[in-house]
Amino acid sequence: MTETSSRPRRWFVTGASRGLGRAFAEAALAAGETVVATAREVGTLRDLVTEYGERAVTLPLDVTDRPAVFAAVKEAVALVGGVDVLVNNAGYGLAGAVEEVSEAEARDELEVNLFGALWCVQAVLPVLREQGGGHIFQVSSIAGITAYPNLGLYCASKWALEGLSEALAQEVAGFGVTVTIVEPGEFRTGWSAGSLVRATPLAAYDEVLAKRRHGLSGAYAHLQPGDPAKAGRALLEVLAADRPPLRLLLGRGAADLAPRVYGERLREWESWRELAVGADFDD
Repeated sequence: MTETSSRPRRWFVTGASRGLGRAFAEAALAAGETVVATAREVGTLRDLVTEYGERAVTLPLDVTDRPAVFAAVKEAVALVGGVDVLVNNAGYGLAGAVEEVSEAEARDELEVNLFGALWCVQAVLPVLREQGGGHIFQVSSIAGITAYPNLGLYCASKWALEGLSEALAQEVAGFGVTVTIVEPGEFRTGWSAGSLVRATPLAAYDEVLAKRRHGLSGAYAHLQPGDPAKAGRALLEVLAADRPPLRLLLGRGAADLAPRVYGERLREWESWRELAVGADFDD
């Protein structure tokens, strides 16, 4: 609930049909909130309405369609009276070496994972500014902090989302809007199975990427250590915090890996500091 009102917060969640998006929507609904859950196939959300009644509103949405995003937000505001929390979750993985990925595959990945999130932010921000506040969750990944072979374009989409979101946080703070970048590790979903797009492999990479290809084959789907339900409840804890984080790691793997990655970067930057500062004009 908000601090200034007893009414439930109103959430707008993209990609709510499955995985973490479904978990985020369910956690909010279980806490008594109102959720506008969106997905390309709205039929996949019917059970939310059955269980939670009028607090669950479902809308069809393809986040790559900018006019449709603005129309969906407008409809959501008309139906539930506003938006307090945006969860930009819609996205998918693209497996393939950088050389293997086609132009269409690369563009489609960025259209959903980056531009889809951008359109949702642009559509919701006027509502949040008029209300005098709100919270935007940008669902990134541990792959938005470090990069993995065979996931180059997916990582690129999340690194871009992180840069956009960090700038956004500074731009909207004065309006009472908070931004949190969510960086999950491996969670027990079908991300590496049915929802993962795979580029056509090149034989030249058969040996180099053999282990990575197997890891993303779907063989380990639904076996990951992360609990989606706990991830959903984590967003509620962030909303209740006096000082919500700009970045939120989720899962032990992400929480352990991120500091190690940044430690390695700090050591490398320091070891090359002399060359770095030497690039300035001499005084």
